[in-house]
Amino acid sequence: MSRSHVDHKDILRFAEEQVNLSRDKASTFREQARRVREKVEEYLSEHDDFELKKILLSGSLAKGTALKTLNDIDMACYISGSEVPSDIEKLLDYLAERLRKIYPNIDASQVKSQTYSVTISFKGTGLDIDIVPIIYDGDPDWYGNLVSQDDGSFLKTCIPRHLNFIRKRKSKNQNNFAQVVRLVKYWKRNMKQSNANFKFKSFMIELILAKLADDGVDFSDYPEALQAFFTYIAKTDIREQIAFSDYYSLSKIGSFTEPVQIIDPVNEENNASKLYTNSQADFIVDLALDAGDAIDSALSATTKKKTVYYWQKVFGPTFQV
Repeated sequence: MSRSHVDHKDILRFAEEQVNLSRDKASTFREQARRVREKVEEYLSEHDDFELKKILLSGSLAKGTALKTLNDIDMACYISGSEVPSDIEKLLDYLAERLRKIYPNIDASQVKSQTYSVTISFKGTGLDIDIVPIIYDGDPDWYGNLVSQDDGSFLKTCIPRHLNFIRKRKSKNQNNFAQVVRLVKYWKRNMKQSNANFKFKSFMIELILAKLADDGVDFSDYPEALQAFFTYIAKTDIREQIAFSDYYSLSKIGSFTEPVQIIDPVNEENNASKLYTNSQADFIVDLALDAGDAIDSALSATTKKKTVYYWQKVFGPTFQV
């Protein structure tokens, strides 16, 4: 197997130049999120009866898996109180109204209710912060119910435990786990651009890679780690149940009927892939097979031109060496 034209270091260089959110931008985004958190906490300290109990960074920026194309920040906002609406639309309006009280100096139009979140748009930095409400009833581990982006239903979750779950896999694989996640997400983005019907949640990608990390896959060689991901999908037809015992016993997992079963690591009752049909799963498998074949061909190609051609089948025309 030839590595003379494209090797691990070349994939890393491509990631640093084209895939990863730069450190400067990540710092800017985190600083904006910190200011929002401090603003909310300051308001809470002066209003004991206010219903916002906690706000924290979430999503890919918090996990360290954000792509260069990231254009907004995800935060989770824990809300408690008897006056909190159970209707989703009213809940979002309720959150927006209170965020406007926290930011009296910005135009009310800059705080908007979206389908499943409230967005604060800061004109100075041009950044948007998407705040997802979580209904909280005092759980010491910060479990609560958020509005699922899959179907709009309320879903039990725990943001701190989700972040710790990823942090644990990152710590065992240094920077490599997060980097492979970003590379696979970039592949997904490339596939989506040419296949409008392609659907593959980033959360599912993270959990598949977490399973491979737990199984001992070496993430320090990026071509091999990528190949391990695509090979796993091909071999299992993405129909093998994936679950984790970090926060619950596997014996507590119930019976699921959906074709794809990737179980939420903080909620044994939630199948993170429950809405995926057989045809959607088959599409993932087909594209994973294509990507695996392309990597095999790239690693055995005899010329640099052919090697780059095959890697571009995975990452698109931005891949250059």
